[in-house]
Amino acid sequence: MNITPSRIKELEALCKKIRDEILRVVSKNGGHLSSTLGATEIIVAMHEVFDSKKDPFIFDVSHQSYAHKLLTGRWDEFDTLRQFNGLCGYTKPSESEHDYFVAGHSSTSISLGVGAAKAIALKGEQETRVPVVMIGDGSMTAGMVYEALNELGERKYPMVIILNDNEMSIAKPIGAISRILSSAMASPFYQTFKKHTENFVDNFGEGARYIAKRMEESLKLITPGILFEEMGIDYIGPVDGHNLASLIEILQKAKDLKKPVIVHVQTIKGKGYEIAEGHEEKWHGVGPFDLDSGAAAKKSSLKSATQIYTEALMHLAKNNDKIVGATAAMPSGTGLSELMQAYPNRFWDVAIAEQHAVTSMSALAKEGFKPFCTIYSTFLQRGYDQVIHDTCLMNLPVVFALDRAGIVGEDGETHQGVFDISFLRAIPNMTLFAPRDEKSFHQAMAFAAQYPTPCSLRYPRGSFTQTSLPESLPFELAKSQLLRSNKGEVLFIGYGNGVGRAYESAEFLEEKVSILDLRFVKPLDEDMLRDLATKHKKWFVFSDSAKMGGVGSAILEFLAREKILHVELESFEYEDAFITHGKTKDVEESLGLLPEQLALRVKALI
Repeated sequence: MNITPSRIKELEALCKKIRDEILRVVSKNGGHLSSTLGATEIIVAMHEVFDSKKDPFIFDVSHQSYAHKLLTGRWDEFDTLRQFNGLCGYTKPSESEHDYFVAGHSSTSISLGVGAAKAIALKGEQETRVPVVMIGDGSMTAGMVYEALNELGERKYPMVIILNDNEMSIAKPIGAISRILSSAMASPFYQTFKKHTENFVDNFGEGARYIAKRMEESLKLITPGILFEEMGIDYIGPVDGHNLASLIEILQKAKDLKKPVIVHVQTIKGKGYEIAEGHEEKWHGVGPFDLDSGAAAKKSSLKSATQIYTEALMHLAKNNDKIVGATAAMPSGTGLSELMQAYPNRFWDVAIAEQHAVTSMSALAKEGFKPFCTIYSTFLQRGYDQVIHDTCLMNLPVVFALDRAGIVGEDGETHQGVFDISFLRAIPNMTLFAPRDEKSFHQAMAFAAQYPTPCSLRYPRGSFTQTSLPESLPFELAKSQLLRSNKGEVLFIGYGNGVGRAYESAEFLEEKVSILDLRFVKPLDEDMLRDLATKHKKWFVFSDSAKMGGVGSAILEFLAREKILHVELESFEYEDAFITHGKTKDVEESLGLLPEQLALRVKALI
């Protein structure tokens, strides 16, 4: 591809226009910022070299794909980014034919690329189609990446993998030499010479192959690519990720190689917005902010559940040196960063490796420590086998603290924390409980700290629904708390943040209802439920969780087992469908879950 200087200037102007639009919209709507700004030139170069209508464009996580959306017919809709009924913050095929796959979790892209490459080979389309994968250096910390690379290196399917290295970890002197070598190593001359040399030395036995191999490796040692080359994948880089001419040239050469190639591209997070440039984690994902100053828009004055968790765990860790903890690449999001600063030898960020987090914490539990495995509800799905095999089968006292349980708002389908009750409740030896407010959270944490077997507690993104609930009692295994008792036939059963929702819904009813804080969904407080079944025959369940296998299911299983047939139960948990993105209130309204809507549904049923 011969690209003219005038075309480069045109594309550079386009990059500036794209960055300005991303900054304008994200400062208003919130979203992922630093990574997507840094990837702008990469994405423009991808579209210059490849055809996103036929070449699978696969973005790892896809939070950095905003420029791709703007280049594929969504400029006029970009104002609706992450808004209810608007553009998704991630790639989504139902939104555009240019989006190959739904993505929201890390480290899946190379596996998808391998699968796409296999399909392209089976269809005989290798001359006209090639998968192009863009993956960030953080995603390379997950084991699934190396599983995919291992097969790709063996099978040699044509594929271009762009490794977006935005941590600036390459020293400048080495980087300068590497840039010169990268262009040479990608050239047809080098590739032809390499192939002829391999054929030549094959005729002279093992000694010649060994010498040739060592000479090649000594050349490549000044680049970080030897790992990939040893896996059977060609390596080019590092390349300046903000030099469009260089990017386009290298990507074209990589495409022409017709083999698996990793192009190592170095970028700067937040490029083009000086306030965000560099390594500050706070600019990865942001809420609305002032574009001129970078100051965040005014936030709620209510204490978040994450803040409460941090305070409670800090108190416990201060008084018990056996308490340890881990998170998977979310130290700030989970509040564990403060623990890591205070106790760097006891609290760890293990990178994007939920499976490793769970299993390593299980070993610590085996050695007599008390681990708090602190992970978003949606991300614990990635460590499910390890929860079963390495924690619960061994019956080890690991605490799973699940942040962002329930609807998380603008991140949408891939991030909604709705399945944890359903998938954890089925595991033997697992105990499930949840706090309803700040005081009960501290009490739940105190209970968890001394609990001798696996357990999990869940809590919402942001603040609890209600902060002025009746006084909380200390947690006891399988003990609920009756918060309000009335003689009517209606009983509201709340679990976790659902307790506050039950209270708010009751305010819209003329009929007085009894309200139970269930506290434990496994094991249930069966004595309390038996007693309440003699007093109330219409039960309503409030919980921010999936209905299938959720809190209502657990109670119905109990009622069926006890042959309590007169109780009518209705669960206001989430139906069997993925929940879209948007402001939490807009999403809840669409699901009929606002308190006034729930009250109307109760009235219709009683």
